[in-house]
Amino acid sequence: MLGPIVNALVVIVCSLAGCFLIRGIPDRFEDLIKKAIGLSIVFVGIRGALENEHILLLIMSMVAGAIIGELINIDKWMNRAGQWAEKKLGLAPNPAENSAVSKRSFSKGFVSASILFCTGSMAIVGSMQSGLQGNHETLFAKSILDGSISLVFGASLGIGVAFSALPVLLYEGAIVLASLAIRDYLTPEIIREMSAVGSLIIAGIGFNFLSIKEIKVANLIPAIFIPWAYLAIFG
Repeated sequence: MLGPIVNALVVIVCSLAGCFLIRGIPDRFEDLIKKAIGLSIVFVGIRGALENEHILLLIMSMVAGAIIGELINIDKWMNRAGQWAEKKLGLAPNPAENSAVSKRSFSKGFVSASILFCTGSMAIVGSMQSGLQGNHETLFAKSILDGSISLVFGASLGIGVAFSALPVLLYEGAIVLASLAIRDYLTPEIIREMSAVGSLIIAGIGFNFLSIKEIKVANLIPAIFIPWAYLAIFG
């Protein structure tokens, strides 16, 4: 549980710092920080993917996973879930509202940050790696990313952002425990190949932060499970 705990603590500390110490970050700093984090995530993802020993399986998994994910359209459903939560809680943007109070609403900060920190594939892949391998590197990298975003969100949306640490801890912790429960049914080879595919997907998140070309990373999540199915049947 080290990875989820660190991630939650970083969100709390950084969002409180943004809320009480920082009153708005200039756009040029925000843009450069975002790109620096994107480069770091690309490096972490590619380094993890290089542990792969079955390159054809990795390619096949990415292609098959992309087809499955696009058919289900996970990205669309995640976005709809966020829009539904905003609508239900009355948090949809209102052009007529420009007051500081509306911008620093507790519920708006809490829901917006929770959705952002919990619905990315980095949370899923990182938590699986923590549970299956005891490797917290991805969640540590995610913590840096979430911390940077929390600084900005805390400054603009208020203390509600800090409370998003609770769903982050519960969500990632549940995935870690579920991974631990099935770990005995996975061979080291399957774990290595699943982690390699997951790492390559994580690199896609980095490219999104660099604004090179938007990748629907959520639709690639099914690729993580293809090596498990393939090696369990044919391995």
